[in-house]
Amino acid sequence: MTALICGSYAFDTIMVFQDKFKNHILPDKVHILNVSFLVPELRREFGGCAGNIIYNLSLLGGKGLPMATVGQDFGPYAEWMDQCGISREHIKVIDDSYTGQAYITTDQDDNQITAFHPGAMSFSHQLTVPTDGSITLGIVSPDGRDGMISHAQAFKDAGIPFVFDPGQGMPMFNGEELLTFIDQATYITVNDYEAELMQEKTGLTIDELAANVDTLIVTLGGDGSKIYHAGEIIEVEAAPVSNLADPTGCGDAYRAGLLFGMMNKLDWLTTGRIAGLCGAIKIEQSGTQNHRFSKGEFEARFKASYGVDLTL
Repeated sequence: MTALICGSYAFDTIMVFQDKFKNHILPDKVHILNVSFLVPELRREFGGCAGNIIYNLSLLGGKGLPMATVGQDFGPYAEWMDQCGISREHIKVIDDSYTGQAYITTDQDDNQITAFHPGAMSFSHQLTVPTDGSITLGIVSPDGRDGMISHAQAFKDAGIPFVFDPGQGMPMFNGEELLTFIDQATYITVNDYEAELMQEKTGLTIDELAANVDTLIVTLGGDGSKIYHAGEIIEVEAAPVSNLADPTGCGDAYRAGLLFGMMNKLDWLTTGRIAGLCGAIKIEQSGTQNHRFSKGEFEARFKASYGVDLTL
């Protein structure tokens, strides 16, 4: 199976605030917020949802094609993709735009404040989902608003099952638009906060959301995840973590594990565990694409984490 990964490519400028935001933000003064955080540690990393997902999926040995619009400054990222053996077949350069830019500040509680410039992402609707039978699974991750809408519709029209992953793009859509995505999607994956926001915007309960798709996956951070499927709730324990280095990109790593499990027709408990372990491995490294593992290393850690064997 081949997955088409629709979403953003971006350069992440990651800054670490060596304190806690809560110590410097006065709750009764947020209406006149004016704060400055000293960030002596700064890194520029390759990121973006589609970029992070395909990177992790490739480590697992899954076959995927990212689809995204990028800017005139994409050269270093293109070289990185080539080094990783990731296809650029569906990457389109918009000459008069910058690649998406994320400016992320993380504190000692792993809270994050992010500013994002979409740049070339705003043109993602110019890309079309292949309908020649080469794509068997899709994911619509945060991207340009029009692109997310058009790609979801294209997957639906082509009869290609796909995952709706609204992530930080959810505020772009109202309740009616989210209901349309829910109707089109085969699967939905959100974190616990996004699940609450989706319920608030659509008026649907969590059980009603789950009933409208084949499977609903809700991640719970360090508490693992819950997978709603066929009227049941599968609780997936979190994989043990040795070092909480950087949460940026953990959700994307998790989604790569989901896609891998779906593509290999694994049961949902195993799929959720693979996804959770991908996130755990990522959080132990700074940056979104600096972690590495071989198939053998992943299988060994899966056995150590969950007590059962896995063959990738």
